[in-house]
Amino acid sequence: MTLLPLTWTLGYAGLTALSLAMKRHHEAVLGRKASEARLRAFRVLGWALLAAMTAGCLAIWPTGLALWMAFGMVAFAGLPLVFLIPYRPRLAARLAVGLPVVAAVAGWVVG
Repeated sequence: MTLLPLTWTLGYAGLTALSLAMKRHHEAVLGRKASEARLRAFRVLGWALLAAMTAGCLAIWPTGLALWMAFGMVAFAGLPLVFLIPYRPRLAARLAVGLPVVAAVAGWVVG
């Protein structure tokens, strides 16, 4: 079960990237206007991270359960993001970069 924290953090990073693909959140977090190319890049990155999270769920559980757990994992990963984006937007972005790295290193050390 050392893959479980990594899948959750990938879901959080994916949702953060998708939120940065919106002009309003992009300006609040990064402090500058976004170009269309940058917004598209965040959108692609967000969906790729959510696909990696789903692949991690498929590696942990059987297919039917993994798909339901992936939906739950997205909801669970979105909860801290909902509270961080309005109040601490820069912290939300930093956590999206740092948490998957910490989870990967911890999984490598433990597993």
